Parts: sequence; C-alpha cells; structure tokens
Amino acid sequence: MPEEQLFKTETTQTRAEIADALLASAAEIESGTVTLTDAGAEVETSIPEEPTFEVELERLTDSETGEERYELEYEIRWREVPAESTE
Repeated sequence: MPEEQLFKTETTQTRAEIADALLASAAEIESGTVTLTDAGAEVETSIPEEPTFEVELERLTDSETGEERYELEYEIRWREVPAESTE
C-alpha cells in the first residue's frame, strides 16, 4: 500500500513542552478533530469514535558505532469510511 505523508514535524523540545503539546493533542483527539500546524502548513483531520491506539517503545542500536537511542511512539490508526450515497 503506497504511503502519502500528509504532515511531519520534528523539533527538539523540553519534556515540559512535549507534555503540553500532548495535553493539547489529547483535548483535540477527545473532541474528534485534530489540527496539525507548523510553519504555515496546516492539516485538519477527523478521528472516529473508536480508532486503534498503539504505544511502542524501541531501543535502536547503530550497527557501526554501537550507539543506542530510544523511540517512544504513540500511534492512532483508522480507516476512512466512504460517504454513503444519498441517491
């Protein structure tokens, strides 16, 4: 299945800033509409009542240097339901 990236941002922030962003996102998710903005780009999407929620913690090790890094990912997935015809 081809992937189309609709929005992406990546910045270094403090834990407090990240927590604030997650709290704001939680309120939007609960309302059912999420707006993502960054440097003039804006994407809005609706989230259904019961999407799939995944939490993943990974430890990645660089094969050349042996350096380890961690990734904590929160992912919400759903399928777009086609609109029903009114005819």
